[in-house]
Amino acid sequence: MLTHINENGEAVMVDVGGKEITVRTAKAYARIKMKPSTLEALMSANLKKGDGLAAARLAGIMGAKKTNELIPLCHNIPVDKITVDFERESDCALGIYVNAKCTYKTGIEMEALTGASVAALTVYDMCKAIDREMVIEEIKLLEKTGGKSDYHREG
Repeated sequence: MLTHINENGEAVMVDVGGKEITVRTAKAYARIKMKPSTLEALMSANLKKGDGLAAARLAGIMGAKKTNELIPLCHNIPVDKITVDFERESDCALGIYVNAKCTYKTGIEMEALTGASVAALTVYDMCKAIDREMVIEEIKLLEKTGGKSDYHREG
């Protein structure tokens, strides 16, 4: 059963008024592939536009905080913490990890996913002058805790 659809098939915002306030966390991931020379320039903060990772970290945090303005049926939740970290996965791939935490009646998965998405898009923007072949390959939820159930992606 989809929670954002009413009995008439119309989109609705879920009523979280009766839910219990709990600590909720989520971890999301994005990967962007690029030329090895692009990744080297990004990792060494040697881009014409400036420090690409610093810009992507701030953009990821800002994107997560504005999720309810971007995704129509998301609640405006009080965000306790957001972190954005980067990992060089190979000579041509960057992993982006966003951890989000709130103490509220509904989860923070969409904030983590939005943060990862915006951070990946910002990496693309910061590097596009030297590499238009970049590909954002995947964006996925890795885990969530709190509320009715926990989730941990296998593998």
